[in-house]
Formats: sequence, C-alpha cells, structure tokens
Amino acid sequence: MGATISRLMKGLLPKCGMRILMVGLDASGKTTILYKLKLGEVVTTVPTIGLIVETVEYKNISFTVWDVGGQDKIRPLWRHYFYSTQGLIFVVDSNDRSRISEARNELHRILSEDELRDAALLVFANKQDLPHAMCVSEVADKLGLHTLHQRQWCIQSTSATAGQGLYEGLDWLSNNISKKAA
Repeated sequence: MGATISRLMKGLLPKCGMRILMVGLDASGKTTILYKLKLGEVVTTVPTIGLIVETVEYKNISFTVWDVGGQDKIRPLWRHYFYSTQGLIFVVDSNDRSRISEARNELHRILSEDELRDAALLVFANKQDLPHAMCVSEVADKLGLHTLHQRQWCIQSTSATAGQGLYEGLDWLSNNISKKAA
C-alpha cells in the first residue's frame, strides 16, 4: 500500500524542469551519454552536426538536454544556446591526452560568457574504462577546474557505454541547480 501511495504522490507532484547544455570537443561521447540517459542503452552514433535536443526524465526532474556538436567549426555556434542555461555539462575524453589543452581552452572560453555566469558546471571525465585514460584528478588539473573560485563545479568519472557515473553526475547537477533556485 505504501508503494501505491508513493507512486500516486509522485504522479501528482510536478516535475521540475531544468535546461542543461551539453558541450565538449568532438568524439568526447556527448551523444552516447545523452542516449544512454534517455534510452538506457548504447546507440551507434555519428558525429553530431548541429544539435540534438532531448528530454531526460530522472527522479522528479525533467532535464532538457541540448547536445551541441563539438567540431571546431561548430564551436562558435555554442553561444547561441547559452540563454537560460541552468547547468552546463562539459564532456571530456579522458583518453585523449593530445587535445586536453584544447578542451581546457574551450571550457574557459565559454565559462567567461556572461549568460553562463550562474550555470552549475558538471564535467564528465568520460571514457574512464579505457586503459590509458587520465584519472579524474589529472583531468581536473589539466582543465584548470581548481581556478574556478566563483562557480559551483563537479567532475565525475564516467563511462558512457557502461553508464557508470552518469546518474551520480545528474544527482549533483540537480541538487546544485535546485539550491540556486531556492
């Protein structure tokens, strides 16, 4: 009976909507993460040209996730999606040591945008399942996350294909966006 009442109450409570922007360099795993969260399975993807918008339901929260392509020619367009963004998910390929400084530059460039000044930052250090992936602390150092004194941020170890770490990241993001809204 308790489960029935809980299910009924959950249906009566409105879902809290959040606008989340997910960016990162190309081939970092953004689309794989999005569909693992949305469908619960790994979907064969191709490079995103433009954007994909999906709603992800998790707990009592409805995340509208904007997955924007990461090719260098598309990155200048990211700023068109900053308006009303409450949370920023920046996805990093932890196995791609040759482009970690490029990822850092892009992250700091977009964080300097006025429209994102209040957005909570979640970094998914993706592809942790690969044998030569940088550990989370190394990714945090190389991205310069410890220099972000005026921003709520979290870095989460993830493997998009296994689904590891994704929901822990969403928990942190929803808790920190909710705190700002209160």
